[in-house]
Parts: sequence; structure tokens; C-alpha cells
Amino acid sequence: MATLYLASGSPRRRELLTQIGVPFTTHIVPIDESPLADEAPGAYVERLARAKASAALATLEQAADAVVLGADTAVVLDGRILGKPADRAEALGTLAALSGREHQVLTAVALASSARTAARVVVSRVSFRPLNDAEIAAYWASGEPRDKAGSYGIQGLAAVFVRQLQGSYSAVVGLPLCETAELLADFHIPCWQTLPAHS
Repeated sequence: MATLYLASGSPRRRELLTQIGVPFTTHIVPIDESPLADEAPGAYVERLARAKASAALATLEQAADAVVLGADTAVVLDGRILGKPADRAEALGTLAALSGREHQVLTAVALASSARTAARVVVSRVSFRPLNDAEIAAYWASGEPRDKAGSYGIQGLAAVFVRQLQGSYSAVVGLPLCETAELLADFHIPCWQTLPAHS
């Protein structure tokens, strides 16, 4: 069976892969995540997921039986990618813009081996209830938004902001598990490997 490597430092992606019983080793290679001129959000997240997986694969000494998983998530409002906030002011502005509106979350997952690379992009729609200035400020003060695309984490405190979700919850967290499992199967890596045996 192939050895799976995760080209991501995200604790959420580690937790999601562990949730479906897939053993892996973390192997991260930094890449330039700057969007290209006029690059569509879907093309952007797929390019980054593929680049992360391919870059990590290229640095592995024993790459013959290796499969590398790369992923990228973008929060998109009015066609604009909302990245991780640079500071408090940016986070507060982002959350105010998301308040009372629907936005998209695009997550790409890519697998790379010595033979081929395959990727999937999943689009989910998230609607926020109206947020007031005090709760936006309190949410920033919690520390949670600092390393999150779109300045929020649906799996954390910001769950109370979400009025509706259409699509994949796990994709909004950072890894679309249904599509990831399908890609892993194509690369002969089964899920549920770490389940305890029952008689």
C-alpha cells in the first residue's frame, strides 16, 4: 500500500484525515500562495493544492510508493478571495462584510504520486446572520480568527454566526471528506484503516 503524506500544517486537516481512519505523515514544503492576475477562485485553490502536493512529493527521498495530499481553502465574497487577516482591522472589516450575507467557500484537494496527479474542487455556500460590532470585536479578541481564511473557523466559536450551509461542512473546515475518500480510493489508499477490530 502507498504511504500517504499530508502537505499541510493545518491541525484541522490532520484531524479530518484521522477522523476517517487514514494514517499519514506530515510533510510540508512552503510555496508561493499569491494569486495570479485575473485568476478565478476555483482555479486558484486547485493550483495551490496541486502545487503543495507536487512540491512535497519532489522533496521525498523515497517517492516511489508515496502519495502526497495537498489542499487549499478560500473564502470568496463578491468574487474576491478573503485570505487570512493581516491584522485586527482587516479581520473586523472582513467579518463586517460577511455579516448578514452569503459567501462561498472553495476547497481543493489534490493527490500526487510519481505516476500522476488528480484534484477535486468543492464549492459550499455559507450564510451568516447579521453580526454586531461588539461580537465581531469579541470574536477577534478570542484569537480564533487570526490564522483562518475569511477570518473565521466554522468548527469553532464562529459556528454561532452560521445561519445556513449548503455543501460540505468538512470542506468548509478545510478538507472535503467525501471527495478526499474518493481520490484516496483511486490511489489505492483505503479509509477506516485505523478502526479497532470487533468480533
